[in-house]
Amino acid sequence: MTTASAILHPGLWLVAAGFAAFFLRGAARRALLLAGPLAALALAVAIPEGSAGGVAFLGHELTPLRVDRLSRLFAVIFALMAFAGAVFALRQESRLEVPAALVYAGSAIGAALAGDLVTLFVFWEAMAVASTLVLWSAGPKAYAASRRYLAVHLLGGVVLMAGIAGHVAATGSVAFGAMQPDTLAKALILAGFLLNAGAPPFSAWLPDAYPEASWSGMVFLSAFTTKTAVYALLRGFAGTEILVPIGLFMVFYGIVYAILENDMRRILAYSIVNQVGFMVTGAGIGTEMAVNGAAAHAFTHILYKALLLMSAGAVLLQTGKRKCTDLGGLYQSMPLTAACGIVGALAISSFPLTSGFVSKSMVSQAATDGHLLAVWLALTAASAGVFLHAGIKFPWCVFFQKHSGMRPPEPPAPLRAAMLLLAFLCIAIGVVPGPLYAMLPHPVDYVPYTAGHVVAMLQLLLFSGLAFFLLLPLLRRTLTITLDADWLYRRAAPAVVAAAERLVVPARAALAGAALAGLALAGRAAARVASPGGALGGAWAVRTTAMLALALLAVVLLLSYS
Repeated sequence: MTTASAILHPGLWLVAAGFAAFFLRGAARRALLLAGPLAALALAVAIPEGSAGGVAFLGHELTPLRVDRLSRLFAVIFALMAFAGAVFALRQESRLEVPAALVYAGSAIGAALAGDLVTLFVFWEAMAVASTLVLWSAGPKAYAASRRYLAVHLLGGVVLMAGIAGHVAATGSVAFGAMQPDTLAKALILAGFLLNAGAPPFSAWLPDAYPEASWSGMVFLSAFTTKTAVYALLRGFAGTEILVPIGLFMVFYGIVYAILENDMRRILAYSIVNQVGFMVTGAGIGTEMAVNGAAAHAFTHILYKALLLMSAGAVLLQTGKRKCTDLGGLYQSMPLTAACGIVGALAISSFPLTSGFVSKSMVSQAATDGHLLAVWLALTAASAGVFLHAGIKFPWCVFFQKHSGMRPPEPPAPLRAAMLLLAFLCIAIGVVPGPLYAMLPHPVDYVPYTAGHVVAMLQLLLFSGLAFFLLLPLLRRTLTITLDADWLYRRAAPAVVAAAERLVVPARAALAGAALAGLALAGRAAARVASPGGALGGAWAVRTTAMLALALLAVVLLLSYS
């Protein structure tokens, strides 16, 4: 990479800011934590379109910096989210978390701006390491989850690297562009992308790990890994039909588990899988409208999901509680946090005049335009489910329902400022979607605020809200643990290994004992044969000895000249 392109690369600026912030203290550290993301945001907006920074590597030309409308959109939202997250985490006591989060965000920007598969892989793995450090910095309670998280993502990295190596060997090109999974190598690349997106059968890594982060750490974790995977799918596999059923599975998987869940942060973690499912479905449809919708929804989702997690993080910081059964009535002492949480809940539910309405509806419109009736019906039903678990259940259980007896104060000023910033953006984008639409990869010919769209969505939300309160006795939270697919490698696999050890160890001991007994028996037999009274222990005639020596010499000669 040339010096000029390195200076212009917003991801590298953010990575450098993260490393530098680790060694600073006090006001200088806080200033850098805010200035770094702002500088990256300014560069992401201002950097001209095109490719730069050619680097020779093993006979291939790498392109670490490629800017077009799609990559700029993701670079901008990643930098914006890094800034909002840094504001929210200014009071974070961990020396490691926020610097690691900036490296994490910078790596996500680097992946979005990568013009080749090798550069993409380098930033992809940097994201895995940095996000593990964000999770690990929460303390001993997060160590087990961080190990599982790292193991899953290293597995995904191995799969992705195998696919890239096979693709480069077959084509001779490292360029990252549109492809189809018509070879094993490309299928492996797709599988590596989907694992980071939280697709089945590895969806469980996300709700297993993210809720164990600190009160601020989960805000960062929610924004980058899955959305970078969405970007990669839109860049490389738009129009791949298998993504449609995978995305729909994710949509309903997230809804079902979020409705069953009692932990407020696990509710929102399952909701991430659900929302990414909408984006994966859009990538699978693959039309310009669908790609625009998936990209726009990734942009808005980062904002409103971060807002929801900020409100949940503020509650966790002020109360130390995560379970819905332990919370309730907090709107009385935390009204601003409750209001921001409600804004996020309305946005994720696609309520008119919020950001979610102007983005998610584009994916449904793409299904309509493509005459995909079953997909449209599934997405419509899923929108009702989203309102049930995130639009109503989360704010109701945390801020309303029963009185928990707690009167925590509002969180510190930086946390309130970050929540207000994102709440403003969620409403502003919903009211004036034009600037967002202007950033999308394809020209936008879509009007969200028609009478049909608005009335249909309000009817759907009204029905969902009525269903929630009618079924509230059945949805009452209990102290339960939700079993997910991670049970297979957290519980079942260790149990199988332990059972196998209980069977193998005695068998191994028995075989070892039998082998030792056989050796002892052979040793005693050899001793008898070689003893003075044995077959080999007595005196032999000279003629016999000479004949044996002659026979051995003949064997040696035959072997030497054969």
